[in-house]
Amino acid sequence: MTFQKITIIDTCGLTSPVLNQITQLSNVPMVIHNDDPADDAEILRRIADSDCILVSWRTKVNAKVIQASPKLKYIGMCCSLYDEKAANVDIEQARKQGIVVKGVRDYGDDGTLEFIFAELIYLMKGLGNLRWQTANRELRGKTMGIIGMGTLGTMVARAARHFGMNVFYFNRSRKYHLEEEGFAFLPLNELMDKCDVISTHLPKNSNILGEAEFRNKKPNSILVNTSIGLTFDKDAFVNWVKSDPASYAIFDSVGVGDHSEEFSNYPNVIISDRSSGFTLEAQTRLSEKVLENMQSFF
Repeated sequence: MTFQKITIIDTCGLTSPVLNQITQLSNVPMVIHNDDPADDAEILRRIADSDCILVSWRTKVNAKVIQASPKLKYIGMCCSLYDEKAANVDIEQARKQGIVVKGVRDYGDDGTLEFIFAELIYLMKGLGNLRWQTANRELRGKTMGIIGMGTLGTMVARAARHFGMNVFYFNRSRKYHLEEEGFAFLPLNELMDKCDVISTHLPKNSNILGEAEFRNKKPNSILVNTSIGLTFDKDAFVNWVKSDPASYAIFDSVGVGDHSEEFSNYPNVIISDRSSGFTLEAQTRLSEKVLENMQSFF
């Protein structure tokens, strides 16, 4: 079985071998767009009479777009889907119209894990242009706080423990099985106050850290964000980096979102111009999972 028409409405980053296989699932030639649509009107023009679309995390397919696309049967999210409310596709509206929406999970975690510890080691040992303290430091004995103890958060916690760090976590629900591994739960303000390093691993559009949390943040400490977009109030963050120049913030290109130019004005903010999780291996895993989701639709 096949779709009548498949359209890739933005830059989804799928590999050529998988694209070739997806092409076979479209009755008419598949339409591929290699840029991001500017607005809803452009999204609708690209969808046109397609019954299947593929979309990355960068394009928001809202309820109005879905309502105006009556031929749609399937929306393939070429990105993570952990929380419907945080998704860039209005899944509730799609469900009302009988449209199947599928995303993927756990394709870029290994690359992000490596990025986090590479950046921390560089900063603590002064291997780049910056150094956390006046002397080279080790990870061993430092305190790591994880906000969001999902798949990646758990991987970071276990890696931190491997380096000899003391690991604590905050999550909206307690993870008792992980506490049995030795990862202690702390309320958010206590986590901010206690930890040398805070790493956030939250769904898109999360905003968990505000003025109160940043006021409680341990002086001369580090914040790492590789979630999709900011996980905190922007003004509260700016006040923190300005008021505590001995502290540092680390972002990849996905974590910093649209704020790269602004945040680069602060010497204690480190920004990578690359997505930490989108390695060649991750691209392959993503592509294969997108294809599997489409095949399972039938």
